Order: sequence, then structure tokens, then C-alpha cells
Amino acid sequence: MPPAATETDLDAIAAELYVLPPAEFTAARNARAGLARNPIAGQLKALRKPTVAAYAVNLLTREGALAEAVELSTALRDAQDDLDAAELSRLGRQRRQLVAALAGQAVTLATEAGVAVSDAARQDVEKTINAAVMDAAAAAAVLTGRLISALEAGAIDPDDLADAVGGSLPGAAAPVARDDLAERRARKAAEKAVREAERAENEAQRELTKVEALRAKAQERADHVRERIDDLRRDLAKLEADQASIEADLARLDAEQKDAASVARAASQTAATARKTLDSRD
Repeated sequence: MPPAATETDLDAIAAELYVLPPAEFTAARNARAGLARNPIAGQLKALRKPTVAAYAVNLLTREGALAEAVELSTALRDAQDDLDAAELSRLGRQRRQLVAALAGQAVTLATEAGVAVSDAARQDVEKTINAAVMDAAAAAAVLTGRLISALEAGAIDPDDLADAVGGSLPGAAAPVARDDLAERRARKAAEKAVREAERAENEAQRELTKVEALRAKAQERADHVRERIDDLRRDLAKLEADQASIEADLARLDAEQKDAASVARAASQTAATARKTLDSRD
């Protein structure tokens, strides 16, 4: 088992990883990150898998075969500065021949390692080697042996070069190391905030469910009371109508009672008179 890494080992470990077949890269990267101490563990974990073309160029760099191309690039720039047309033409032909030969060598190295290189990937290999010949910054990036993606000659942006290389880029300011402890604390705080928010959400949902159930029961009771009131109002109206009818009957019967009593008194007087008359004849 390899020893745990320190901060200064990032580029060395990356150089080892970037000459592994791309299919093996992720597992190997994760394994090395697991052995490393912070902050390099996070930096290793962030390394991206190389393309097949970048992998082939990395193999070529490991073999030391790009040194001649870099020397040629210096001669080309000198010729351009001196405006030596004849020398520039000769070096141009030499550059194209060298680039083609190196691209073929890179493809062979990749194939021997069991990695198939498509025609498109081979073209990217040639473009990358040509960029290294034409541009000093591209050459420095390629010679790291930690190439992630292909390069192309032209207006090469430093940010693009940084994205194309795993680890540090020669001549570029080292990125500020992440404060992994602070990051872990921030993540834990964020996770705690999420847990608390979810707990509050669950409690609020439970309270809402409880209140909704209570309201439903209250609504049911209100509906029942309203129906009862309506029934009572109908009963009251009926009773009031009955009362009015009964009171009318009572008034009528009171009048009839008075009439009957008057008739009864008159009849009693007549009967009494008749009895007196009868008694006087006896």
C-alpha cells in the first residue's frame, strides 16, 4: 500500500494517474484520494479523467519523446523572430514530419497498453503535439504529462490550458488550497440546517393536519347545529300556528260558553217559575 500523500505530492501522483488507461483512471484516483491527507485528498478527488488523445500524449511525454519537439518549437520561434524565410520553411517541413511521427508513436504506445485510438482521437493527438511545437505555454502544459484534454495551436487562453492539465500548470499561480476543515464544517452546518428545516417542515405538516382535522369536526358540528336550528325554527313556527289556532278556538268557545250560560240561566228561571205555579195549585 503506498504511503499517504502530502500537499507537495499532488503533481507527482497526478502524473502517475494520467498514464493509466482512462478506464482505470477513476478507480485509481479515488483509491489514492482515500489514502491522502487533506487538502490534497480533495484535490486528487477533483482530478478529471483524460481523453484517449490526452492519455496517448501523456504516454509519449513519459517516454521523453517530446523533448525533440520542444527544441524544434524554440528553433521555430527564433526563425520567426529573425524573419528567416528559408529556415522557417525547412523547420515547418521538419515540424510536420516530426508531429506525424510522434503522433504515430503515441498511438502505438496507447494500443500496446490496450487502449484503442480512433481516427478522431489520433487527429487530436497530432493537434496537441503541433500545439506544443507552436506555443511555449502549450509545450509546458504537455510536458507535465498530466494532460486531460487535447490542445490546438492558435490563440491559447491560459484558462483553457489550466483546464486541460491535472494538477498545477507550470508558470501559473498555484490555486488557493481549499480549507477542507472549513468546508466540512460548512457542509455539516448546511446539513444540520437542512435537517432542522425538514424537522420544522414535518412538525408544521403534522400541526396543519391536526388543525385541519379539528376544523373538519368543528364544521361538522356547526352544520349539525345549523340543521337543528332550522328544524327547531320549523317546529316553533308550527307550534306558534297551533297556538294561534287554539287561542282562536278558545275565544270562540268563550263566546259560546257565555251564550250557553245565558240560555241556561233563562231556562233555569223559567223552570223555577213553572215549579212555583205548579206548587201553588196543589
